[in-house]
This record gives sequence, C-alpha cells and structure tokens, in this order.
Amino acid sequence: MDPYLVNRRHFFGRSATGIGAAALASLLNDDVSANSKAPDLLSGQPGVPHFVPKAKRVIYMFQSGAPSQVDLFDPKPSLEKLNGQNLPDSIRQGQRLTGMTSRQKSFPAAKSFSPFRAHGQCGTQISDLLPWHAKIVDEMCLIRSMYTEAINHDPAITFFQTGHQQPGRPSAGAWASYGLGSSNKDLPAYVVLLSKNTDPQAQPIYARLWGSGFLPSNHQGVKFRSAGDPVLYLKDPTGDNNEGRRKLLDSLSQLNQLRRSQTGNPEIDTRIAAYEMAHRMQMSVPDLTDLSKEPESTFKLYGEDARIPGTHAANCLLARRLCERGVRFVQLYHRGWDHHSNIPGRHPKITKETDQGSAALVMDLKDRGLLEDTLIIWGGEFGRTVYRQGGNAKSFGRDHHPRCFSMWLSGGGVKGGITHGETDDWCYNIAKNPVHVHDLNATIQHLMGIDHERLTYRYQGRDYRLTDVHGKVVKDILV
Repeated sequence: MDPYLVNRRHFFGRSATGIGAAALASLLNDDVSANSKAPDLLSGQPGVPHFVPKAKRVIYMFQSGAPSQVDLFDPKPSLEKLNGQNLPDSIRQGQRLTGMTSRQKSFPAAKSFSPFRAHGQCGTQISDLLPWHAKIVDEMCLIRSMYTEAINHDPAITFFQTGHQQPGRPSAGAWASYGLGSSNKDLPAYVVLLSKNTDPQAQPIYARLWGSGFLPSNHQGVKFRSAGDPVLYLKDPTGDNNEGRRKLLDSLSQLNQLRRSQTGNPEIDTRIAAYEMAHRMQMSVPDLTDLSKEPESTFKLYGEDARIPGTHAANCLLARRLCERGVRFVQLYHRGWDHHSNIPGRHPKITKETDQGSAALVMDLKDRGLLEDTLIIWGGEFGRTVYRQGGNAKSFGRDHHPRCFSMWLSGGGVKGGITHGETDDWCYNIAKNPVHVHDLNATIQHLMGIDHERLTYRYQGRDYRLTDVHGKVVKDILV
C-alpha cells in the first residue's frame, strides 16, 4: 500500500481535535429514518433503532474522581451510632483495598459531614451540599446500588465509557453514532466537553475515552475546546473566502474520489466527509457557541459561571444548545472528585462547581419540552469508602469503593422521583437491586431504541458489543 496514503489515513483517523476529528466523528445525512438513502457509513446501521426509542439524545455528565455517595446521595442514620467504630470483618468480607488504605491498622467509620434532608413530592433525601439538586429530585431516578469490579481510576473510567477496563474498545457515544447515525448534517453526532481543571490532584482524562476503537473512525467523539476556536482550523486563512474554499474542497473531492476508485479504500470516503463537515462547521459552530442571544434568565438559571467558557455550568448550557440542534450524544467530563484527604473541605468546593449547572440543565430541558426525549446521566467511576482514610474526624479522606455507589438519571424514558436499590447500614455493600456498569449501559442503549445484544461489530473474528457478554436492562426504572 502507498505509504503516503497510510500516513494520511493515520492523520485523519487518529486526530482527537481539529478538522480530522470534527468530520471523522460526524454523520452527514439529513435524516436517519427508515427511508433515508444516505450511505451506510454515514447513516447508522440498517434496522437500528430496533424499536421506538424513548431518548433521541443523551447528555452524560461524568464526574471523574468518584463522588462520595456517603456524603451526597445515600443517607445513613445508622452511621450516627456507628461513627468511629471499626469496620467489622463481617461487613468487609475480605474485599480488596487499594494500596492507599490496605496498611491502615484500623478502619473507623465516618458519618456524613453534611446533613441530609427530604425534598420534593417524592421525599428523596440528599445532602445539603446539593441545594440545586434538591430542586429536581422529582425528575431524578436515583440509583443507590451501582457497582463495578474496577478499583482504580483509569480502568474504572474506561470501563464505564467503553464496557471494558482495558483501552481500545469503542466508547458509548461511538456505539450510539455507529448504530443510529446523526440527525444534524452540520454538527458531529458525538461531542465531548471537558471542564477546566480546578483541582491540582485531579485524574487525567484521555482522548481514547471518546475514541471509536475498532469501529470506523467517523464515529469517534469530537472534543470542543474551551479557549480559542472550539474546533481547530475552522477559520479560513487570511485572504481566503468561502468561494475559494468551496472550489478547493470540490477539487480535493475529485482527487479523493479518483484515489478511491484506484484503491478501493473505504476510509477515503471518510476523508471526503471530513473536508465537507469541516466546511459546514465553519458556519454552525460559531452560531452554536455564541451565547450573546441567550437571555439574562438563562444565566440566572445556570449561574454566572455559565458566562465563563470551560466551566461545568457553561458546558451544561452548551450541552442544551447541542441537543436543540440534534446532536446525538454529548459527553461532559468534570474532574477533581478524588478526595483521599480532607473530604469535608474539598467536596463542598466541587459540589459548588457542579450543583447548579447540573440541575439547571434538567430544568431548562424540561421547560423547553426536551427532557422527555433527552436522557441525562450523572455519576462517577465508583464510590468512596465509609471508613476514614488517614486524618482525624475533621480532615479525613475516603478511599476508592467499587462495591456500592450512587448515580442518577433523568428524562428520556426513566421514572422521575424514585430511588432504586439499597445499601447496608454501613453503606459498604448492596442490600437490594444491584446495578452493574454493564446493566447501566444496556439500559442507556435500550432507552435509545437499541437492543444491546443485537448492536454488534465483528472484529478479529469475534462479535463485540458495548456490554461485552453481560448486561441486563434495569426495567424497574423505566416509564
């Protein structure tokens, strides 16, 4: 094979930002209905959705570092009495610990440092650290019985995003793009937004988390930047104009089509799509990211942080605008939840950064009639231990805890105002209705009209899917 061709393919297939990624992760058809005649490369898979979806789009607010369920979502009055007592062996049950606490001589339980109160008509109890969440509890499906096998950050985050602890598999957004295609010809089907990091100890976020893995490269996510151009190289060079750029693109398309006829390489179709999508994004992205026409009521709802690009609130507002424009899957990442020390001092800071924007997004979508068919997901890669890591009763931290933690969903076909699952009195093990990572991913795909066992891709002689060979839909939380 021509080395020049290989190099160009690698350039476009591997780029996580800029023109290559923008187009590679986009689907160019106007409509992906059953009557669409768009090429399969661009329109999703024939026969998908498998059934009528409840959610046309997904916004996934991933809280990297692991929020503490003990202090935010899972009230334990029993810990008032158990506070300071050593975690019994009968509760721990020989479960492994990280190297950060495995050498501790004792494991004293620590009750929540913030009070819990009941809110809404449903009476769901959440921490006082989340006053804005308190306003949306009737729209939330709170799962208190999540669990995972991964005990360290990177494999745990990778597991949530790809269904496997090792890198290399397609991300959930890539699977959605592959199966369903796009409903917007001018924007990618799958967009990624990262909050600016405010915690020096925050875990890194890698571009492979929104990669396409072994799926065609046009399904990878497109990361929008918070500074400068949202996507690199969208502006025309000085002295160029739209007419000139159009002639250039037409010429490039002819050359690429000629090359396609000579080599039969399907990735050249993606290359052509890349240039065309980049051209259309020159008009669509500036309009998308221009908040000047948003009324003052928007910033009152989302908070003043929404005026600052790269904050969680700003990304939540941008996620709403992306949904209005038909983007299929929007992935938000907020880092800084990994509090092995001084959790009473650090968790209030990060909840202040995320609370209002997260709740405002739900309120805003509901007011606009979009919540009903938009699925919102909020949570991290695992939970935090009930026992103290180091320090004293005022400055302690909490270690990683994969055995039980909390997440919430809203809209898009899930019941609002309910709590699913229970943990034991120590908030250490699941007592009722466990929900595994694979179960969550199966449920997300189900709500999007996808049978998780049927959306597969053959690679190296095996049929792969997001849920591997596991997963069951959590039917009790569905409308």
